[in-house]
Amino acid sequence: MHDAPTTAVEPSPGTVTEGKEPLSAGLKQRHLTMLGLGGVIGAGLFVGSGAGIAVAGPGIVLSYLIAGALATLVMRMLGEMSAAIPASGAFSVHAERALGRWAGFSVGWLYWFLLVVVLAVEATGAAQIANGWVPGVPQWGWVLIFMIVFTAANLAAVKNFGEFEFWFAALKVTAIVLFLALSLLAVFGVLPDTEPVGLTNLTGQGGFLPHGWSGVVSGVLAVVFAFGGLEVVTIAAAESDDPARAVGRAVRSAVWRILFFYVGSMLVIVTLLPWSSMQPGKSPYVAVLDSIGVPGAGQIMNIVVFVALLSALNANLYGSSRMVFSLAERGEAPRALLKVSGGGVPRRAVLASVAFGFVSVLLNLEWPDSVFLYMLNAVGAVLLFVWGLIAVSQLRLRPRIAREAPGKLTLRMWGFPYLTWAALVAMGGVLVLMLTDDTARPQLLWSAGATAVVLLVAGVRALRERRARR
Repeated sequence: MHDAPTTAVEPSPGTVTEGKEPLSAGLKQRHLTMLGLGGVIGAGLFVGSGAGIAVAGPGIVLSYLIAGALATLVMRMLGEMSAAIPASGAFSVHAERALGRWAGFSVGWLYWFLLVVVLAVEATGAAQIANGWVPGVPQWGWVLIFMIVFTAANLAAVKNFGEFEFWFAALKVTAIVLFLALSLLAVFGVLPDTEPVGLTNLTGQGGFLPHGWSGVVSGVLAVVFAFGGLEVVTIAAAESDDPARAVGRAVRSAVWRILFFYVGSMLVIVTLLPWSSMQPGKSPYVAVLDSIGVPGAGQIMNIVVFVALLSALNANLYGSSRMVFSLAERGEAPRALLKVSGGGVPRRAVLASVAFGFVSVLLNLEWPDSVFLYMLNAVGAVLLFVWGLIAVSQLRLRPRIAREAPGKLTLRMWGFPYLTWAALVAMGGVLVLMLTDDTARPQLLWSAGATAVVLLVAGVRALRERRARR
């Protein structure tokens, strides 16, 4: 093993600089392409979409279009900055260069905390499914197995992470493509024992917007967080042979992936089945497969959700380790985490992330309705805070890059700065909705509290540094 550089890159607030990453460039374009494809397909889509349909009816298609448009704009902003300034810390590095060390510190630690807490949810969810298949192995035993396997994969080499994600994503993509194909055949009455369904389910039972536009807005609130995870591809791009080209390809295709996987799925689901038959917590995908006579639909979807959870667990472990490593590079985390293997893997950062993730899992297993619930609420709205800082960073960095290194703007944000401001307004709107929603309000308040604590720590550190320089 060898030490990573012990001096953090300290970019001047007024300049665009690019530090050399000590990490391995072991990810290939196929890894990043499939990571980008699989990043938008998770358990939130396969199971969580039922809650959105229940509140919005067929209008959930519009909810996904609105939420997807917001996620696409954020990814375009992030892609612009990541293509110009590739870094393993991605938006944390961009925030530091745009706004100062306090911003990089805050967004980096908030995102790390988000990933390691969500990691516990994914590990527990996968363990519950596995325990149903093999009851002889207790739930905690499955969690331990998953943690060991994915920690080993992430410790060995970055290409192992890439291979795991490649095949996981390939399975998810194949599953949803087959689902869409079967559903379309059922819509047109091509499958045996089916007849064309027409527009009955779209226009009946209250019409396309049974709860009006307020239902669509509630649907946005229910589904917007399902788009979290897209950011990891920009972190991973820093460990590829050509980061700028890799992230550019992934971001350019984001809009088509969202339209195809999310909006396409919702459209065929509400066309085939009455929206009133959907139940929160129940997978609408299982309901559709059952309705068209696919044997063992529930078990098939269990397998798909199981793969999606393990895929997210793997990606979150990778993303959290790279984020905390980047923080250590810039002096915002313990310098001991800068140790990397001969193959360029930040092993101590991986172990630190999985250690906290495992603590989160234990809290989830032991106190799911108390300690862990508070932690989960504390990260409930963090994604929106991260997205907000991405947008503000892009507003500050775009003119600077255009002035100092215009050749680096290989990927540009559409309609700058108007669409960036529109995205910020939309994020503010979602936060207001959360504040007025009885279910979402605790998440917003706890997340605001967690953010305030991190900002307070960042402020105290900045004050101490100013005093030390005097």
